[in-house]
Order: sequence, then C-alpha cells, then structure tokens
Amino acid sequence: MLLSKSCEYAIRTALHIASRDLSAYTPVREVSVALGIPYPFLAKIVQTLTQAKILQTMRGPTGGIMLARAPSAITLEEIVVSIDGPGLFHTCVLGLPGCGNLAPCPLHEGWVPTRERIHTLFRTATLGEFAARVNAHEYRLSLTAEDA
Repeated sequence: MLLSKSCEYAIRTALHIASRDLSAYTPVREVSVALGIPYPFLAKIVQTLTQAKILQTMRGPTGGIMLARAPSAITLEEIVVSIDGPGLFHTCVLGLPGCGNLAPCPLHEGWVPTRERIHTLFRTATLGEFAARVNAHEYRLSLTAEDA
C-alpha cells in the first residue's frame, strides 16, 4: 500500500471513533484491542492526531479519545498529511527526486493521473461519509481470522 502502517492505523482509528458515540471518550486501550493495533504504537499515533487537532484526549477513568471536530469536518487528507506528510499527493511513486514531465520515471505517465484521483478522493472524503458506511454496511476496520 502507498500509506505507511502508521497512516493506515490512524485512518482506521479515526473511522472507529467517528462511527461510535461522538459525545463520549473512548479509551485508547479499547481502540487498540478492537482494531488489533499494538497499544504503544497507537498511543504515538493518537498523540500525532491530537497535535493535528483531529482528536482530543482526556486523562482519567472516564477519559480517552474523541474527535476534535465533527466527522463531516475532517478529511482523510488531513489524517494522511498529519501522519505521512503530503508526499503521497505530490511525489514520484518510485521516490525519485526531480521526477516530472521533463525527467519522468517509467511509471510517471500512469502514476500522475492515479495520484490526482487519490488526492481528490482524500481531499473531498470526510470521516463522516465513511463512518456512515461503516455503520450502515457493517464494514470492518480490523483484521479477521482469515487475514492473520
């Protein structure tokens, strides 16, 4: 996949939170177990998403994480950029510096339109849209026994 494991986990976490009761904090450990994400790894991702003002946290027995804004106000692009940076939307798929129309890599011609479609999807798609799909269609956000 083109996204880092951290970014995949961040999107899955945000969707998990967006598909739940938006007025209550969810313990990070509960998210870790539900999504099969190692707790220390998830804690670092939560910290990054909190700094990016995508999540907010609260300590204590009733604490945890929740979205910092309405799910309809958070795009997938925001999550990707906060974790992986904007490179997915602007760089060569092979990671070659200076790749462009004047000095293309072998995949450039096919990658540029695909990259633009991905960027449009991530820029316009919100957590609210996908959380509604998760709830309506019971889409999964974690591994199944067959995946392991």
